[in-house]
Amino acid sequence: MKPRMLIAAAALLAFSATASSAPSSLSPADEAAAFKAAGFTLKGKQWRQCDDPTPTYSPGEVADVRDLNGDGRPEAVITEGGTYCFGHAGAGYTLVSKQANGSWKKLTGGTGIATFLPTKGKDGWPDIEVGGPGFCFPVERWNGKAYALNRHQYEGKSCRPNR
Repeated sequence: MKPRMLIAAAALLAFSATASSAPSSLSPADEAAAFKAAGFTLKGKQWRQCDDPTPTYSPGEVADVRDLNGDGRPEAVITEGGTYCFGHAGAGYTLVSKQANGSWKKLTGGTGIATFLPTKGKDGWPDIEVGGPGFCFPVERWNGKAYALNRHQYEGKSCRPNR
């Protein structure tokens, strides 16, 4: 399986594990607005955040769309791949949310693969485990203003990352 397909498949599985129902795709206008909110630029026909020149690069794509916090508005995870920009993880993610006024807002993002957990932070937002190489992953929790580091875990058990 190609790296892009692995990244997209992993992100899709991780995203859909705890998401509730909402539109499963975005209109072209919402898709463009979501990419822009995530910090991507349209270069030719590819949305890019990373200027990776290697053949293993995977341009930005909307991995999935769901209503994560039950407010009736969609959230989207945008993924991008390649070791040039994302190191051993080989993947990056950005979570964006459609606001009540119709605009899109970046909530969090980084290197790794986002997995949405059943545990929740403020206002019903799911905790996010950020997977990558190793055996101890950071878990971010929504505090009402931002996703912030809450703990580290591996297979649901607390752990301490190697420093």
